[in-house]
Amino acid sequence: MTRTKRQLAASLKLVDCVAEIIDARIPFSSRNPDLRKLINNKPRIVLMNKCDIADKTQNQKWIAVYKNAGITALPVDCKTGKGLNAFMPAVRTVLADKIKAWEAKGMKGKTIKVMVVGIPNVGKSSFINKMVKQSKAKVEDRPGVTRGNQWFTIGKGFELLDTPGVLWPKFEDKLVGERLAFTGAVKDDIMDMEYLACRLLEFLKENYPELIEKRYGIRTDDIEPADEETIGCVVGFELLERIGRKRGFLVSGGEINTERAAITVMDEFRNGTLGRLTLEKPKGY
Repeated sequence: MTRTKRQLAASLKLVDCVAEIIDARIPFSSRNPDLRKLINNKPRIVLMNKCDIADKTQNQKWIAVYKNAGITALPVDCKTGKGLNAFMPAVRTVLADKIKAWEAKGMKGKTIKVMVVGIPNVGKSSFINKMVKQSKAKVEDRPGVTRGNQWFTIGKGFELLDTPGVLWPKFEDKLVGERLAFTGAVKDDIMDMEYLACRLLEFLKENYPELIEKRYGIRTDDIEPADEETIGCVVGFELLERIGRKRGFLVSGGEINTERAAITVMDEFRNGTLGRLTLEKPKGY
């Protein structure tokens, strides 16, 4: 991780702009604070990936927050390519002064170089594949696929530099780590999937109960919140059991297979089957 950070710092000298890809469902947690420090004053654009499965209203609020901070943010979906046609024009707008200076020096048409950064599994390779229009970047639905830096040409006068995804070594906020695990940025094999599903269901009950009820055909309003002395995800586990029972996830003796129910809930959240939802709201909204 330290080596990768040094590599990123060195690569910044080679590019004109940075495209930071984040997950629109967790716009705060999917932004590595170390990357923000490394990027510093380098011109950048934020690509809010997976916008189609994030809450549309929250997308607009986050875009407004970035705009107020002087940062261009684009809602995109890197798998389908939605919104990516706005990327290169946005880069040219952000670099307008630099391009004008190039032209004044007789360097009209100088290649614009953009470094693509982001945490693991946020969609960097899918973005590059769509921009290149052929699968030159390796894509897998798990963290940590891109191991080194690669350059890609995307049309006349544009180059992208792909970089490895970087997670920070310690999460100071437990919720940040939890939300990253929800979206798959942290490897599932080191996580307790039943606990994750319970925590996610508790959030959904408080913020998007209609999505649970519509998807799984169960009630959520008759489950009382657990008191402060209760240990564990009581509300989430009750919802998980109801989902397992409704889906027929039973084992011998009629016991509910909560592990299978948990995997189902997490898969359906990650692929958008549950509906459009965002786990983080901007401060002040």
